[in-house]
Amino acid sequence: MKYFFTILILLFISCAIPAKANVSLPTLVSDSMILQRNTPIKIWGWASPGEKVSIQLLNKTFKTQTKPNGEWEIIFPSQNTGGPYTMVIKGKNVITIHDIYFGDVWLCSGQSNMVHQLGIHLYTYANELKHTNNSFIRQFAVPVHANLQFADSNTLKSEWHTAQGNNLLQFSAVAFFFAQQLYEKYKVPIGIINASSGGTPIEAWMSISVLENFPDIDQLIQKNKDTAYIHQLEKSIAANNQIIQKNLAKDKGISENPKWYQTDYKPINWHNINVPGYWNDQSIPNVHGIVWYRRTIMLAPTMEGQQAQLALGRIVNADEVYINGKLIGQTGYEYPQRYYNIPAGILKGGNNTIVVKITALQGKGGFVTDKPYYLTNGADTIQLAGTWQYKVGLALTPNQTHTQYFNAEYQPTALYNGMIAPITPYAIKGVLWYQGESNTGNTKQYAQLLPAFINDWRQKWHNENLPFIIIQLPNFGPIDELPVESGWAQLREVQMNALKIANTALVVTIDLGEWNDIHPSRKKEVGQRAALAAEKLVYGNNNIISSGPIFQAAEIKNDSIIIHFSNVGSGLTTLENQPLNRFSIAGSNKKFVWANAKIEHNTVVVWNKNISHPLYVRYAWADNPMDANLYNVEGLPASPFRTDQ
Repeated sequence: MKYFFTILILLFISCAIPAKANVSLPTLVSDSMILQRNTPIKIWGWASPGEKVSIQLLNKTFKTQTKPNGEWEIIFPSQNTGGPYTMVIKGKNVITIHDIYFGDVWLCSGQSNMVHQLGIHLYTYANELKHTNNSFIRQFAVPVHANLQFADSNTLKSEWHTAQGNNLLQFSAVAFFFAQQLYEKYKVPIGIINASSGGTPIEAWMSISVLENFPDIDQLIQKNKDTAYIHQLEKSIAANNQIIQKNLAKDKGISENPKWYQTDYKPINWHNINVPGYWNDQSIPNVHGIVWYRRTIMLAPTMEGQQAQLALGRIVNADEVYINGKLIGQTGYEYPQRYYNIPAGILKGGNNTIVVKITALQGKGGFVTDKPYYLTNGADTIQLAGTWQYKVGLALTPNQTHTQYFNAEYQPTALYNGMIAPITPYAIKGVLWYQGESNTGNTKQYAQLLPAFINDWRQKWHNENLPFIIIQLPNFGPIDELPVESGWAQLREVQMNALKIANTALVVTIDLGEWNDIHPSRKKEVGQRAALAAEKLVYGNNNIISSGPIFQAAEIKNDSIIIHFSNVGSGLTTLENQPLNRFSIAGSNKKFVWANAKIEHNTVVVWNKNISHPLYVRYAWADNPMDANLYNVEGLPASPFRTDQ
């Protein structure tokens, strides 16, 4: 018995004494990293409690000792631009970090339009991808990770990559073109920390210390901390997904033999349908489930066996694409553009059959209009828009398509905890923020959240002047022929009003969107305009015009309203000298009608002969104010605005 108690005591002591551990580092501190120049920087990590740690860099040695919890940090003095350098960290073990540069580090964050990699826009930017080989632009892609409970300290499993070769395909397109323009102008190494996630609201990126001031959001945070509730919710969702998958397995196109995509299948009772277009707008308006499309095309003998590309625009929602019985590509959700490579040996001279299986459980299913639909080998191109054939593989009832949904990434604090908290010790130059689509349903709250968010991150980086460059939402959605109310316009207004906060800039993109694609392709122009904003705001280049016209004041004069702007640059103008459009005007009843408008002495005069006592003006006030055409001579568009706040 005495021996037994001795063993227990020894076990207790061994558990109470922390195990010896080697020095370890966050993955941000790794080979090929860019460190922020001209400011003190922190290097941090973990080791055994009380362990002595030293760092050698630039022929200097810095020493420290770990805290009782095993954490340690060393502050380096400010360094000038330069590299490549090697850093050696010593404790009980030795870690050597190679290819380090001092330059500028930008945190690029937001939702899917910041996520969108160059690889998604492979064909739009084929030339840029082919000719870019820049080891001085580097990206650290923060893995998407949500934590509902607490702010993580070291969960990031990633690494730095240079803008070279296949690495480029994973670079955020907006962030890359932003970094490229800055590097070409200043020849300073640019590090991108890309922390972004599609569909996420701003509150997901904010800390609990700030969101406690928003009672409805804080209530949800506390609810999400109930692990039993979350576990039960996830269990229920998993069960629901199993039911849906069981229903989808009843698809006749797969369950029948031969399957509808196989070459020995004989199509019977297929009907004509137009592509592009939604099936719900054509022959089968009430179907949710799976619909199969097929088309047979004639190819020249010269295309026999060749590699080729298939462009299928965008498809709502998920698709599988077969050519001559072979699966050539599939996508699980609606937003990516469909460009599929056709391997050698699949195409043949003569008849070739394309079969597309589309799954849409909610909304409209089918092919999005105003997108490219073709097959090409580079020399010959076959257009695919036109008449196809379709057959319903599975039609589900509303009860069968009902889905339970809970995405932790969309919950308040979740992405701050999992993606931002771990990187706050890392010194940065500024923030490029592209987000807002997911908050257009509650712009009043967003008007409070956006300033709180900026202040939150400034506090976390211990820099009350941390630069913020905000990318305003582009035009999106159907075009309204009459003046309307607009959640997207209201959110753009909130983004513009953020200019009242010190050390912020706005990137206007009202002319870079697409009516039918929430992920427009013109990412290069977005990044380049953001770089212009950075040059003026951060790099002190006061000789450039970095912004289009911004509403400043309205002056009522007789039956007209005169609008004054800042950032007029070399003067106000319109595209191709066309008359101004997308201005509306109203009297005291706030019933807006289209207005006449003209440029006079770098102001805009707005009137309508039927409004004798005008009080209010709006410009580009719509989800998609297509053809809004007020610019400065430098070619930068005016931000949408209203005077009836």
